Amino acid sequence: MDQINFNDIFKSSFLERTASFSLIDSLVGLLVAFAVGLFIYLVYKKTFSGVIYSHNFNISLIIMSMATALIIMGISYNVLLSLGMVGALSIVRFRTPIKDPMDLVYLFWAITAGILCGAGFIPLVILGSILIGLVLLFFVNKITIENPYLLVVRYNDLTIEKSIEQTIAAKAKRYSLKSKSAMPASDYEATFEIRVKENDMSFINSISNLEGVKSAIMLSYDGNFTA
Repeated sequence: MDQINFNDIFKSSFLERTASFSLIDSLVGLLVAFAVGLFIYLVYKKTFSGVIYSHNFNISLIIMSMATALIIMGISYNVLLSLGMVGALSIVRFRTPIKDPMDLVYLFWAITAGILCGAGFIPLVILGSILIGLVLLFFVNKITIENPYLLVVRYNDLTIEKSIEQTIAAKAKRYSLKSKSAMPASDYEATFEIRVKENDMSFINSISNLEGVKSAIMLSYDGNFTA
């Protein structure tokens, strides 16, 4: 019977993986992931056009790039680890709602950058991130976006519906009736999606001054409508 010595006990795949692990390559990948994540952070802060800026979300883009790179590095050294990692990550559920589609773009950008850094495609991630950043800076800051609005009009006289639409047609570039509701006490409510000319919303005063109109409200509209 063969004797097992001290070296045979510790001659395991753990030591083999440790020996094949490159500390310099890992540090370079993580540093590049941090630099690209910081670049994404700056581009997001520069191009953010909303009202409530989330600093925590922006910081998470940097961490997501580095964490994704770390995962890819670990997977690349062991096939069994990759299978276990896929199973572990598949049970994770992210409950934070994404309100702006552009936030999803930045999340995908950060994850993609982390994957490329972890896989060692450093020139590709640097070149791609620069091009993506330039495209975002150009399209977000240079191109004027016409935001649609919702006009909610409450009235108690059906005969003024034509007058309301004529007033809207004279002042809006485009409009469409999204919903119409009949409420108790002979009240009616109509919701229009409109695009105003040069963001001129003064016509709402003309609508509110029509006889029979009880209220007129303008709301910013993100493109999703629920009747």
